[in-house]
Amino acid sequence: IGLQDQTRLEAKESLGGLIDSDIRRIAMVSGDREPVAARVAKEIGCEEVVAECLPQNKVEYVHKMKAKGYRVAVVGDGVNDAPALAAGDLGIAMGAAGSEVAIQSATIALMNNDLRRLPFLIRLSRQTRSVINQNFLFGVLFVIGGFVLAAMAFITPILAAVLHVAGSLMVVFNSFRLVRAGEELEPFEQPVSNEGTASAEPSPKQAAQPA
Repeated sequence: IGLQDQTRLEAKESLGGLIDSDIRRIAMVSGDREPVAARVAKEIGCEEVVAECLPQNKVEYVHKMKAKGYRVAVVGDGVNDAPALAAGDLGIAMGAAGSEVAIQSATIALMNNDLRRLPFLIRLSRQTRSVINQNFLFGVLFVIGGFVLAAMAFITPILAAVLHVAGSLMVVFNSFRLVRAGEELEPFEQPVSNEGTASAEPSPKQAAQPA
């Protein structure tokens, strides 16, 4: 009788999403034995895999990547991942399945163990930065425009105040676009076997270096 863990089905989709998000380098750094880690990496399409790593080995790998000029994001969910999560530029703990130590060591805790949240997190971060820049531009233009027009007597001070409020409302409504982000991610359902049980393996540990 042979037993083996099953790779989580959304792992390959998540990895593809990270690649599509222009992540420069993705590696699976695992404490599993070499054959197991190689099999999982092949199934999810990860080209770089480092196996049989102790917690200090994971930290050393993170430091090595940072020394090469990468900004390193570390994803993990276990006690053994906590030192690496703290060592990375960004630590992401899979909160729903992660240990308390990992969550406390991470910069971000995802309260969902769906790996598809990782590429969504990248997209949301970039979209948020874009909205912040837009809001800053709107605010500056309305304030300066209202000040100049009022100083040149083209508008009254009351109208300038109205323009200022209008600019603030534009910033608020523009930010509302982020509220519904991620609604397209339906809860991931594992296929149910004939016996009525679903199989899943804890998420593979990955270190991703954003561009």
